[in-house]
Amino acid sequence: MNDNTCSDLSVSTDAIKASPLGDELSDAQCDLLASVMTACGIRDRDFLIEEGHKDDSLHILTKGNMEVVTQTGAGDLVGLQVLRAGDILGELGFLDGVEHSAGLRAMGNCELLRLDRDSFESLLQKDPDLVYKVMRAIVRTVHRILRNMNTQQVELTNYIAKQNGRY
Repeated sequence: MNDNTCSDLSVSTDAIKASPLGDELSDAQCDLLASVMTACGIRDRDFLIEEGHKDDSLHILTKGNMEVVTQTGAGDLVGLQVLRAGDILGELGFLDGVEHSAGLRAMGNCELLRLDRDSFESLLQKDPDLVYKVMRAIVRTVHRILRNMNTQQVELTNYIAKQNGRY
Protein backbone atom coordinates (compact mmCIF):
# COMPACT_ATOMS: atom_id res chain seq x y z
CA MET A 1 0.00 0.00 0.00
CA ASN A 2 1.69 3.16 -1.13
CA ASP A 3 -0.97 5.86 -0.86
CA ASN A 4 -2.30 7.66 2.18
CA THR A 5 -5.86 6.51 1.71
CA CYS A 6 -7.79 3.59 3.01
CA SER A 7 -8.53 1.05 0.37
CA ASP A 8 -11.20 -1.51 -0.25
CA LEU A 9 -8.75 -4.26 0.64
CA SER A 10 -10.31 -6.64 3.06
CA VAL A 11 -8.87 -7.05 6.52
CA SER A 12 -8.18 -10.65 7.49
CA THR A 13 -9.38 -12.34 10.62
CA ASP A 14 -5.74 -13.20 11.37
CA ALA A 15 -4.83 -9.49 11.28
CA ILE A 16 -7.51 -8.80 13.90
CA LYS A 17 -6.38 -11.73 16.05
CA ALA A 18 -2.79 -10.46 15.94
CA SER A 19 -3.83 -6.94 16.99
CA PRO A 20 -4.53 -5.68 20.51
CA LEU A 21 -8.22 -5.50 19.58
CA GLY A 22 -8.39 -9.26 19.08
CA ASP A 23 -7.08 -10.31 22.49
CA GLU A 24 -10.46 -11.31 23.92
CA LEU A 25 -12.44 -11.90 20.71
CA SER A 26 -13.71 -15.21 19.36
CA ASP A 27 -13.00 -16.20 15.75
CA ALA A 28 -16.54 -15.15 14.76
CA GLN A 29 -16.08 -11.77 16.47
CA CYS A 30 -12.73 -11.27 14.68
CA ASP A 31 -14.51 -12.01 11.39
CA LEU A 32 -17.25 -9.48 12.17
CA LEU A 33 -14.80 -6.78 13.24
CA ALA A 34 -12.64 -7.39 10.16
CA SER A 35 -15.72 -6.87 7.97
CA VAL A 36 -16.07 -3.24 9.10
CA MET A 37 -12.37 -2.34 8.99
CA THR A 38 -10.23 -1.22 6.05
CA ALA A 39 -6.55 -1.46 5.20
CA CYS A 40 -4.54 1.76 4.84
CA GLY A 41 -1.09 2.79 3.74
CA ILE A 42 0.91 5.93 4.42
CA ARG A 43 4.17 7.05 2.86
CA ASP A 44 7.35 8.01 4.67
CA ARG A 45 7.14 11.38 6.47
CA ASP A 46 3.46 11.88 5.63
CA PHE A 47 0.97 12.56 8.40
CA LEU A 48 -1.74 10.12 9.40
CA ILE A 49 -3.12 12.59 11.93
CA GLU A 50 -2.31 16.29 12.13
CA GLU A 51 -2.18 18.20 15.39
CA GLY A 52 -5.34 20.27 15.90
CA HIS A 53 -7.45 18.23 13.44
CA LYS A 54 -10.38 16.00 14.31
CA ASP A 55 -10.58 12.38 13.24
CA ASP A 56 -12.97 9.67 14.42
CA SER A 57 -10.93 6.69 13.28
CA LEU A 58 -8.93 4.20 15.26
CA HIS A 59 -5.80 2.74 13.64
CA ILE A 60 -3.69 -0.32 14.34
CA LEU A 61 -0.14 -0.02 13.05
CA THR A 62 0.67 -3.33 11.35
CA LYS A 63 3.92 -2.45 9.58
CA GLY A 64 6.47 0.29 10.16
CA ASN A 65 6.94 2.99 12.78
CA MET A 66 5.16 6.27 13.38
CA GLU A 67 6.34 9.26 15.38
CA VAL A 68 4.12 11.27 17.71
CA VAL A 69 5.04 14.92 17.04
CA THR A 70 4.00 18.33 18.31
CA GLN A 71 4.84 21.86 17.26
CA THR A 72 6.94 24.12 19.42
CA GLY A 73 6.16 27.80 19.86
CA ALA A 74 8.61 28.48 17.03
CA GLY A 75 6.71 26.13 14.71
CA ASP A 76 9.33 23.36 14.73
CA LEU A 77 8.22 19.74 15.09
CA VAL A 78 9.42 17.84 18.13
CA GLY A 79 9.20 14.06 18.40
CA LEU A 80 7.55 12.83 21.58
CA GLN A 81 7.38 9.09 21.09
CA VAL A 82 7.84 6.35 18.50
CA LEU A 83 4.95 3.95 17.90
CA ARG A 84 5.63 0.49 16.53
CA ALA A 85 3.76 -2.31 14.79
CA GLY A 86 0.97 -3.55 17.04
CA ASP A 87 0.27 -0.17 18.63
CA ILE A 88 -3.17 1.44 18.60
CA LEU A 89 -3.25 4.99 17.20
CA GLY A 90 -5.83 7.76 17.44
CA GLU A 91 -7.72 6.17 20.31
CA LEU A 92 -8.69 9.42 22.05
CA GLY A 93 -10.06 11.04 18.89
CA PHE A 94 -11.95 7.82 18.20
CA LEU A 95 -13.50 7.94 21.67
CA ASP A 96 -14.31 11.61 22.10
CA GLY A 97 -13.99 13.30 18.71
CA VAL A 98 -11.95 16.26 19.97
CA GLU A 99 -9.00 17.81 18.16
CA HIS A 100 -5.76 15.86 18.39
CA SER A 101 -3.16 17.33 20.74
CA ALA A 102 -0.30 15.88 18.66
CA GLY A 103 0.32 14.61 15.14
CA LEU A 104 1.30 11.18 13.85
CA ARG A 105 3.95 11.07 11.12
CA ALA A 106 5.21 7.99 9.29
CA MET A 107 8.84 6.97 9.78
CA GLY A 108 9.14 5.00 6.55
CA ASN A 109 6.24 3.49 4.65
CA CYS A 110 3.58 2.17 7.02
CA GLU A 111 0.57 -0.12 6.84
CA LEU A 112 -2.41 0.16 9.14
CA LEU A 113 -5.86 -1.18 9.87
CA ARG A 114 -8.56 1.48 10.18
CA LEU A 115 -11.82 1.38 12.14
CA ASP A 116 -14.23 4.29 11.72
CA ARG A 117 -16.45 5.13 14.68
CA ASP A 118 -19.69 4.87 12.66
CA SER A 119 -18.76 1.42 11.38
CA PHE A 120 -17.85 0.30 14.88
CA GLU A 121 -21.07 1.64 16.38
CA SER A 122 -23.03 -0.30 13.76
CA LEU A 123 -21.90 -3.44 15.61
CA LEU A 124 -23.68 -2.46 18.83
CA GLN A 125 -26.91 -4.22 17.87
CA LYS A 126 -25.22 -7.18 16.16
CA ASP A 127 -22.70 -8.06 18.88
CA PRO A 128 -22.58 -5.83 21.97
CA ASP A 129 -20.07 -8.22 23.59
CA LEU A 130 -17.62 -7.55 20.73
CA VAL A 131 -18.03 -3.79 21.21
CA TYR A 132 -17.45 -4.18 24.95
CA LYS A 133 -14.28 -6.23 24.44
CA VAL A 134 -12.86 -3.80 21.86
CA MET A 135 -13.55 -0.89 24.20
CA ARG A 136 -11.73 -2.78 26.98
CA ALA A 137 -8.71 -3.12 24.66
CA ILE A 138 -8.79 0.61 23.93
CA VAL A 139 -9.05 1.47 27.64
CA ARG A 140 -6.09 -0.84 28.39
CA THR A 141 -4.07 1.06 25.79
CA VAL A 142 -5.02 4.45 27.21
CA HIS A 143 -4.26 3.20 30.73
CA ARG A 144 -0.80 2.00 29.66
CA ILE A 145 -0.06 5.37 28.07
CA LEU A 146 -1.21 7.24 31.18
CA ARG A 147 0.83 4.98 33.46
CA ASN A 148 3.95 5.59 31.34
CA MET A 149 3.34 9.35 31.37
CA ASN A 150 2.95 9.31 35.15
CA THR A 151 6.22 7.40 35.53
CA GLN A 152 7.99 9.88 33.25
CA GLN A 153 6.55 12.82 35.18
CA VAL A 154 7.78 11.37 38.50
CA GLU A 155 11.24 10.77 37.02
CA LEU A 156 11.36 14.30 35.64
CA THR A 157 10.26 15.75 38.97
CA ASN A 158 12.92 13.70 40.77
CA TYR A 159 15.52 14.85 38.25
CA ILE A 160 14.61 18.51 38.65
CA ALA A 161 14.40 18.33 42.43
CA LYS A 162 17.40 15.96 42.65
CA GLN A 163 15.48 13.87 45.17
CA ASN A 164 16.18 10.39 46.41
CA GLY A 165 19.82 10.49 45.30
CA ARG A 166 18.85 9.01 41.93
CA TYR A 167 20.34 11.75 39.74
